[in-house]
Amino acid sequence: MAVEFGEVQMKFAELIWEKEPVGSGELVKLCAERFEWKKSTTYTVLKKLCEKGLFQNIDGVVTSKISKEEFYTKKSEEFVEEAFGGSLPAFLAAFTSHQKLSKNEIDAIRNIIDRAKE
Repeated sequence: MAVEFGEVQMKFAELIWEKEPVGSGELVKLCAERFEWKKSTTYTVLKKLCEKGLFQNIDGVVTSKISKEEFYTKKSEEFVEEAFGGSLPAFLAAFTSHQKLSKNEIDAIRNIIDRAKE
């Protein structure tokens, strides 16, 4: 996927995920209220995100093609791949080198590892 997002596109995507399915007219109103955008700005940003394969506008109804969770999972995988050569242990070592994990966080990570073994 490797989709690069600016802050504006990210806020817009979050809005769509929050409100979907949303009519394009309603989306224009929401963007005017939340971002002070004009109609043309909303449609321009929507078109770009549709071209990137995240959303679709079918008969004036905007929906996602991938869920918010799928998007963030993919972005996380891309980050670990690019920054740590795909090594999750290297990522965790870097992440925990300057901050301590709580007992709850350690237990949650252990549970994730145990589930992955199955």
